[in-house]
Amino acid sequence: MKLSKVKNRFMDYWCHLNEKLSGTILYYYLYPSYWHYLFHKIKIHNPDNYFSAVPNRGAGIGHQMSNWNSGLWFSKQFDLHYAHTAFAQTVWENFLGFGDNIPHVKDLQKCGYKKIRLPLFDEKRPKEVELTRRIIDSYGKKKVVFVVEQDQRYNDQYGIAEDIRRLFYMAKARKDDFDIYNHANYNIAIHARRGDIVIGQTNNDPNLTMRWSSNDYFVNVLRNALNAIVKTDKPIHIYLFSQGKMSDFSEFTKFANVHYCLDMDPQLTFLSFINADLLITSKSSFSYKPALISDNIKISPSDFWHSYPEMSKWILADKQGNIVRRIID
Repeated sequence: MKLSKVKNRFMDYWCHLNEKLSGTILYYYLYPSYWHYLFHKIKIHNPDNYFSAVPNRGAGIGHQMSNWNSGLWFSKQFDLHYAHTAFAQTVWENFLGFGDNIPHVKDLQKCGYKKIRLPLFDEKRPKEVELTRRIIDSYGKKKVVFVVEQDQRYNDQYGIAEDIRRLFYMAKARKDDFDIYNHANYNIAIHARRGDIVIGQTNNDPNLTMRWSSNDYFVNVLRNALNAIVKTDKPIHIYLFSQGKMSDFSEFTKFANVHYCLDMDPQLTFLSFINADLLITSKSSFSYKPALISDNIKISPSDFWHSYPEMSKWILADKQGNIVRRIID
């Protein structure tokens, strides 16, 4: 059996064991780092050490970025440097370029840093956060790169928006970027999530239905944006990004200059979300993450599982597509 298959099988077993023991008294005892904390009473913080998080290799890029962002956020909370762990797909690793200007975990290991895995903790429970801090400090002045367990939760993802925006625009890949817009126009991008969640409309799977927004929702948001938010003398062009057929989106024929971008290249779609003058996001990390990078106007569903910053360029809509939060500078 190839080494990669053995490693993947072990990781599957490890994740399964983590899931089974999560929330029990036995969970922490899975981690040598916890045992190290128990037997090392002297705690000395070393700000020269590193912190990282592993993107979930079985998830989409939005989910993987949530993991990566969690690592960056908590590196700041624990007063550590951040170390890069690559995204699962090389095409996304190269496109995002976050690792172009951050030390990589593998390179740090070659320089004598020991990789130490940390257990998951609940960011809303101060005692768990403090225990993680103490585990980190139990290593004192040793050279360590701490790697938090897969799928560490960080709800307010916007807290690192400025950091990932800076890293994105510093990346080598930006010199080759192009999008689909004529920037002499005012370009509105709509992400109507479909694809994997469509089946939820027939089998009533709550995990899928919570991610669904109807065509009427997007039409209402668009109409409200055109009536009350968009102020421009430029020609307005509307780009609908989704999966399926044009006939699935007949409600949009009432608008002028609509372009249907169906089943388009994911990286080009992501970049087009960032560069839109106005982006209407879906209940999806795939449009929420480029919205974090974008410095333009975003309109997002108020009942999403991640939070939004209170700023004028981030507007919220209710389930019917009515504007419910708009901050005026």
